[in-house]
Amino acid sequence: MPSTAAVPSTAAAPRSPTTSSIAASLWPRLTTLPATRPRLRLLNSALVCLADHDMSAGAVAARVAASARGGPYAVIGAGLGALDGPVHGGAATLAQEFLRSALDDPRSAVLATRADGRRVPGTGHRVYQRRDPRAEVLRSAMGQIGGGDRRVLPAIDDIADMVAEQRDFVNSDMLLAGIALRFSMVPHAAETIFAVARISGWAAHAIEEYGEAPLRFRPQGIYVGARS
Repeated sequence: MPSTAAVPSTAAAPRSPTTSSIAASLWPRLTTLPATRPRLRLLNSALVCLADHDMSAGAVAARVAASARGGPYAVIGAGLGALDGPVHGGAATLAQEFLRSALDDPRSAVLATRADGRRVPGTGHRVYQRRDPRAEVLRSAMGQIGGGDRRVLPAIDDIADMVAEQRDFVNSDMLLAGIALRFSMVPHAAETIFAVARISGWAAHAIEEYGEAPLRFRPQGIYVGARS
């Protein structure tokens, strides 16, 4: 999602890898490794892939705020509030923690997780039944660049093979975790990338919602308590 400054039409827009995109601004806040062009392209791909995903919890929250005519900051705040927690945005952090523990022995990590009766973080999806196309795009993009922790991609592939035996699949959270760990990013980096990506999507949802009649989201409650 490039974001270059406005320039006169007769001049060429500068395209410095360190100043011309959201990815370039975000990278140094996540890791001390150099922001090379291939790495920024990878991060930008992640931001684009995760920008929007239909009416997810964060998108609904953002649209509710916009429907009540909340301003842009309120809209984004509502989206971030819904994103928090282990079943939405926090799932990327769980995937990052799991993948970190699995880098040296993915098979044992998967088996131990299953033995505890837990699902492997970064696998499956509420919408997708057989594959997460976003994960496939990011896996391909990661394979096209070098550098970083060489254990990450083989570990992800081993995990993908193991969960496929039970008709499961790795999702975009696992690939965000892979980006974070491969390039020595800070804890919660995967979730941060996810949140920054979604902000642009929520802004688009808000623009649409501002064009609708206000207060569209007004469900009616049904009392289910005791009656005298």
